[in-house]
Amino acid sequence: MNCIIASTSTVHGSNYLAYLKEALEELYKDVSEIIFIPYARPGGISHDEYTQKAKEGLAFLNKEVKGLHKFEDPAEALQSAQALFTGGGNTFLLVSQLYNQKVLTPLKKAIESGTPYLGTSAGSNICGLTMGTTNDMPIVYPPSFKTLGILEFNLNPHYLDPDPTSTHKGETRETRIKEFHHMNAMPVVGLREGSWLRVKNNDIILEGGLNARIFEKDEEPYEVENGTSLKDLE
Repeated sequence: MNCIIASTSTVHGSNYLAYLKEALEELYKDVSEIIFIPYARPGGISHDEYTQKAKEGLAFLNKEVKGLHKFEDPAEALQSAQALFTGGGNTFLLVSQLYNQKVLTPLKKAIESGTPYLGTSAGSNICGLTMGTTNDMPIVYPPSFKTLGILEFNLNPHYLDPDPTSTHKGETRETRIKEFHHMNAMPVVGLREGSWLRVKNNDIILEGGLNARIFEKDEEPYEVENGTSLKDLE
């Protein structure tokens, strides 16, 4: 596989995808066209609007970017794609559309065959075993929470550490993930803003200069440093 699985599309104070510029130049160096999957529709924007945003964000690559929604046969388009990008937004909506359009399996096969893949936020959530650790509101009900499973664990992009100065008494991300582990066994990787997983040459490396927080059932959470391999996490 050849993937960048990123916590977010945009970090504070930077433009869309700008923090991933060098990594994307390497990921997409051998392709001329990228198919963008706009199904997550952040803020409810249209597929066309979202695809335009992706085109603008990837303009520095000088590659053609096409929205998957424009293809008459989206499954075939994925099978023949040179490269792929799934953007963030609402994971429930994204997964629902992947099932409804019958493209979850073709997408998985394309990624596993080595087609370069970028996922950000919701587009990263779907790389885990299930979408059960998303932060998103359930605005639609997908046929299943099972996702691509190209990783042997789940992700929590946008992971936030507890703020000791906050007066908010609601659940933290860590509390929510512990709740998840009362009902589920797979590990969860908390990806902080600006970090990503580089999947290449049968390895999974944490990149972006930040630690990640690892949650395993019936174990205390722990930190792993930038540059750590997560290929044996399962």
